[in-house]
Amino acid sequence: MLSAAAPLVLLLHHGLDNLGGKTGLTLLRYRPGPILAVIDPDHAGACLREITGIDRAVPVLATMAEALPLLSAAAASSTDTLHSEPPVAVMGLAPAGGRLDEAVRADLAIALQAGLCLASGLHTRLGDDPQLAALVQPGRWIWDLRQEPADLAVASALAAELPGRRWLALGSDMSVGKMSACLELQAAAAARGLDARFVGTGQAGILISGQGVALDAVRVDYAAGAVERAVLEAAQGAGPDTLVLVEGQGSFCHPGSTASLPLLRGSQPTALLLVHRAGQETIRNHPHIPLPPLDALIATLEAMAALARPHDANSEPPRVRAIALNTGHLDAEAAAAALAATAAHTGLPCHDPVRAGGCGLLDALLQAGC
Repeated sequence: MLSAAAPLVLLLHHGLDNLGGKTGLTLLRYRPGPILAVIDPDHAGACLREITGIDRAVPVLATMAEALPLLSAAAASSTDTLHSEPPVAVMGLAPAGGRLDEAVRADLAIALQAGLCLASGLHTRLGDDPQLAALVQPGRWIWDLRQEPADLAVASALAAELPGRRWLALGSDMSVGKMSACLELQAAAAARGLDARFVGTGQAGILISGQGVALDAVRVDYAAGAVERAVLEAAQGAGPDTLVLVEGQGSFCHPGSTASLPLLRGSQPTALLLVHRAGQETIRNHPHIPLPPLDALIATLEAMAALARPHDANSEPPRVRAIALNTGHLDAEAAAAALAATAAHTGLPCHDPVRAGGCGLLDALLQAGC
């Protein structure tokens, strides 16, 4: 429902400088369409680049009311009034339990009353809120994207029959950069004229691409089937050179995560990309859970990926072909050392696609030929 041309206002109350605003920060970094304003009273008037490191000229405002004149000015300057998209307020936050504080609710109400649409990836469905639903103006909508698709089936390895390559990002933990790695790969591939298609499996990925499946909204029996359907839809009309990049979720290493297995089963990948944060030795939110050495984790991922494949699959079982190393917390010298050490430890190409772009990672995966 969210087109690439729709102008956005991101609600990032108290989340512009932390992982609570991960969804909005990802949109700021990767969405190609217009973003007119960010709402965060903690940083109103500050420079977005200085706060986030994202080189994008977007004003940071205290309230939605302050953003409305920007929307009016953008609409007035549009030269394509017949095809102009309605503005959309996007929940860029992931609050605990999906609960909204009063300032956020007030800004949502102002947006809806002013004729904006609303897109949300919260577990709490804002469209079911009677107070907010009553404020939706004619021709506008509330899109709660975290919903289970209708008419799902149990997966049956149909994606293995697709032409082209399917690369799945798997992480050593949550929030290590799996989606970012896939989007950087897609950008690098597009710059070379390659047909690269991204399958979003979380709220930010779906908001950026406009398609995919919110995997954590799907019942476990149908999760692999939901991934399978999303991959098949993304690969429609694909040829032998098409790249299908599947966003990872969760981690096999995390005690509370179940997402990696249905991603493996549903996507039937031809290659795996391991995503890891440099220097991380335990699960971030559960420091009593150690991470295995990367070589041991790679062996486990490859063993899992070798199961539940069709006997007539025309390729060898998928292997981890490269590592995307998140070095965002390190300076340039320490990052270079971490990349070299990880490559030496695993014997695999290792790149930070956010820091250096996706070309090195793309070359490594293409040269692997799978």
